[in-house]
Amino acid sequence: MSTSLTPPRSIVIVGASLAGLRTAEALRTSGFAGSLTIVGDEPYLPYDRPPLSKDVLTAQDPAQFTALPLPDGLDARWQLGRPAVRLDPRARTVTLADGTRLPYDAVVIATGSTARTWPARRPPLPRGVFTLRGWQDAVALRAELVPGRKLAVIGAGFLGGEVAAAARARGLDVTLIESAAQPLERAVGTVAGGFVATMHREAGIDLRTHTTVSGFLATDDGRITGVRLSDHSELPVDAAVLALGAVPATGWLADSGLALEGGVHCDAYLRALLPDGTAVPGVVGAGDVTRVPHPLAGGAPVTLGHWTNAVEQAASAAHTLLHPDEPEPFSGIPSFWSDLHGARIRSVGLPGLADEARIAEHELVGERRLEVSYHKEGHLIGALTIGRTRRLAAYQRELQALGGAASPLAS
Repeated sequence: MSTSLTPPRSIVIVGASLAGLRTAEALRTSGFAGSLTIVGDEPYLPYDRPPLSKDVLTAQDPAQFTALPLPDGLDARWQLGRPAVRLDPRARTVTLADGTRLPYDAVVIATGSTARTWPARRPPLPRGVFTLRGWQDAVALRAELVPGRKLAVIGAGFLGGEVAAAARARGLDVTLIESAAQPLERAVGTVAGGFVATMHREAGIDLRTHTTVSGFLATDDGRITGVRLSDHSELPVDAAVLALGAVPATGWLADSGLALEGGVHCDAYLRALLPDGTAVPGVVGAGDVTRVPHPLAGGAPVTLGHWTNAVEQAASAAHTLLHPDEPEPFSGIPSFWSDLHGARIRSVGLPGLADEARIAEHELVGERRLEVSYHKEGHLIGALTIGRTRRLAAYQRELQALGGAASPLAS
């Protein structure tokens, strides 16, 4: 492989969603005037995904496409509905499903993530079982949300909780099934998880924790009629949603030689790595598909599947490509938001890595308010609020200061 640090003249971005679009925009606004190609597996221009589990499911009018605005002067060649199936870093080519080979000087891996599916060793899923990752998924699921019907949502993470809340708002009988003791427990701990559990139950959702699904019941022609639970009971339903989490979309990179366990391993400059830790010339990553060292994690690699991370990594990846001799390390502070039952949940940092949660406010009666800070070995690494968005600014500043310096968690 060439090790030249010459800025690229042709760039292929694989992934036509938020991270890919923002990388393209950052390249153009930073002066890149070369050839720019954007590859997408769906036949759509980039669209916003957070509304898929919120507004698209609850809107009274037929679902409207949530397109992202395209900046003027993007001047990109779009390859849509033609997924990438192979990356050859030595030949510097990307191969599409139809056999087209796209040569590049540099490539951006921004393929995001896919929905975790039902284990392949189990029987095929009946009709009426959905996952929610793309536009067509949302349209198909929305058609099932008929008032009075029964819906099971399997997995009470952020996506599962949002789908359950949307379905309940549409007038469905909703059962939310979670294997852990509380919703969101792995992401934000038991205090916030318990708070959210109460919100779900007060909204009329049948939340079942410490529970898993062992199978599905169906008619002779393959339409779901129920789910079988780990306590051997059977729950009648008209439809079900698998909200089992997401996995980085790296299948097309299987023969690339890149380090792929848990996502595309990148260095602090978002350069893709080989298994021995060597940076691959001309290959960077951005968004959900990446696994990047972060100061708040003591320099350990983390995968950050949130909207703001995709935007911030896009800018950093573009800088690395255009300034290969003076890259800047990525140290953006993760943040996300969610709406549940009319309450706004906001979080910054890495709450899931904490060994201690400190409660500053906890009010479930009347106006719902929660403020929790998260710490590891005594050092702040995250914060979460419900109904207290303005409180996050101070935490954000403190985390930014920690993230910009040597991590206090490094051993």
